[in-house]
Amino acid sequence: MPKQDDKFTMEAVVVEALPNAMFKVRLPNDQQTEILAYVSGKMRKHYIRILPGDTVTVEMSPYDLTKGRITFRGR
Repeated sequence: MPKQDDKFTMEAVVVEALPNAMFKVRLPNDQQTEILAYVSGKMRKHYIRILPGDTVTVEMSPYDLTKGRITFRGR
């Protein structure tokens, strides 16, 4: 069973919107890494719109650092 605190949470910027509520997201590190992120269930349920250029909060697993989940949309 994975623990809840085994996730990395960081701010990122949406670069591109892809089909099926997937997004390319740029992390704020030195290499400007882009990962593939999907929208969490609560955001999908409440029809939260995400557009390129939005600042979002992304959760990533330490096991696969190329994928993440968008949990919050900032300004």
